[in-house]
Amino acid sequence: MPEAGLADAFIALAREAGDAIMAVYETDFDARSKADDSPVTEADLAADRVIVAGLERAFPHIPIVTEERADSHDVAAAGDRFFLVDPLDGTKEFVKRGGDFTVNIALIENGIPTHGVVFAPALDRLFWTDDHGTAHQRDGDNAARVLKVAKPDNAALNIVASKSHRDAATDEYINRYQVADFKSAGSSLKFCLVAAGEADLYPRLGRTMEWDTAAGHAVLRAAGGFVDAFGGGPLTYGKSGFENPFFIAYAADVALQAG
Repeated sequence: MPEAGLADAFIALAREAGDAIMAVYETDFDARSKADDSPVTEADLAADRVIVAGLERAFPHIPIVTEERADSHDVAAAGDRFFLVDPLDGTKEFVKRGGDFTVNIALIENGIPTHGVVFAPALDRLFWTDDHGTAHQRDGDNAARVLKVAKPDNAALNIVASKSHRDAATDEYINRYQVADFKSAGSSLKFCLVAAGEADLYPRLGRTMEWDTAAGHAVLRAAGGFVDAFGGGPLTYGKSGFENPFFIAYAADVALQAG
């Protein structure tokens, strides 16, 4: 059974973190490089403070793993049930003043992302799973709608790939399919586009961490989609170092090509 009020808490914290991010976005902010050469800004840290404080208040018994706190990156301490947070996914897009950056909060249970929220504050796009495991989307002030992956046409697939990390290996893999339309998107929005039926397939042949993917994976899973490792089998969480293998996110009935 999910925690009571989990979805409401996720949404409220994602929106509050989004406000903190946009407050920095509107200033002449600086970016610095972390040990892995990825950028970090005050927006990442401000959103992290909001989310961690809120989760600790509401669910003090559930461990929190968050990108911005290295001391939380302990698989053994996280256990079988933990929150996985990327307070600002797509920092490169944020630094370039692009809109494709997101707030991401997920609940992991026995290696599976069972609940999550993805919020793109600059676009005012919200994707989430409710407490019963149904996926939803709300754009701005529009009414919320239930998400369901599209029924793909394998002779004319809609594919989405990374804006910042697309490479020759990704293009070579995409070329194995019959493609009707191709989109580029940043951050975890790619999972959400598949969940919303706006794309059928999202291949990622590059390094990602579990906090990059968990919330979007939860939304896609709730919408009837899948995320598989390239070597076969579902993408799971709580792995050593919280590092992902290459993976493919897709709608049901996509005829997958070998990785």
